[in-house]
Amino acid sequence: MRICRYRQNGDIQTGFYYDTIVVPVSEAAARFAEAAAGLDSQAVNDPLALTGPGDAAGPAHQLARRIEEDNGARDALAVQTADVELLAPVASPPKIILLAGNYASHIEEEGQIAVERAETFPYLFSKPITALNHPNAPIPIPRVSPDHIDYECELGVVIGQRVKHASEADALRCVAGYTVVNDISDRKYQPFPDRRPRERDAFFDWLVGKWHDGSCPTGPCLRSARSLPDPQQQRVTTHVNGELRQDARTDQMIFHVAAVIAFITRTITLEPGDIIATGTPAGVGMATGSFLKEGDRIDAAIEGIGVLSNVMINETGS
Repeated sequence: MRICRYRQNGDIQTGFYYDTIVVPVSEAAARFAEAAAGLDSQAVNDPLALTGPGDAAGPAHQLARRIEEDNGARDALAVQTADVELLAPVASPPKIILLAGNYASHIEEEGQIAVERAETFPYLFSKPITALNHPNAPIPIPRVSPDHIDYECELGVVIGQRVKHASEADALRCVAGYTVVNDISDRKYQPFPDRRPRERDAFFDWLVGKWHDGSCPTGPCLRSARSLPDPQQQRVTTHVNGELRQDARTDQMIFHVAAVIAFITRTITLEPGDIIATGTPAGVGMATGSFLKEGDRIDAAIEGIGVLSNVMINETGS
């Protein structure tokens, strides 16, 4: 089951997502009231409540099955995806946590030596809420540093319940669903080039290069954890202007999703709506010097979830 958020005629709604069409959850619940029994009226407009975790999303899955069994009703309720404005599936994530160097292939293309999981721990960083962006929305190329902007397709994990000290064996129970994240990165940001050098400049340049406005598009939907019990079997691809740049599978992660959640919750309480982006495989533009420019279209896709599409534009405004 896939759930999206979208705006139509000024109203924000949730819908069952089928790539080219969207079925409004509220209208489906009214049409199939018996299947929607037990679906809280407030949950109809809450992607996290609709997707999970655990058995919490049972009524929504029952409703989705009923729609998929009745093609005529689905077609009657359907809205063309092209006719709505898709929105990030989580409106205001409390935290956006990302992993650096979670695929050996990406580490190696950067000229570094990949290590085994037993030898290290996940490298984490975060993005501000102002980085959050939507499917099909433009991604601004920052005026302050426009020449080395890159893409990173990543599996996004959306937390569905508050959790601390999760064991790896139980970690996936707290997941509401999965989405696609494009970790747009400024590879060579250097604030104040005339600065007095300090020992940690390179690290903080890298970190701040992750923070530009609009640099974290997510979507196009939220695939429920209940319908995707093993997130380590998905193909990850990125096309830029139709050219395949990244092609890998999520089982190539150094730290799988459960291990990442277990590690994070040793020190951080995860809350409903938190997003964890689990790192990117090889094929980023930095490896070949193929950085993004105005007009470039990025199609970041994860099998079973969907395609997150965005176009680069030059930043405007004061």
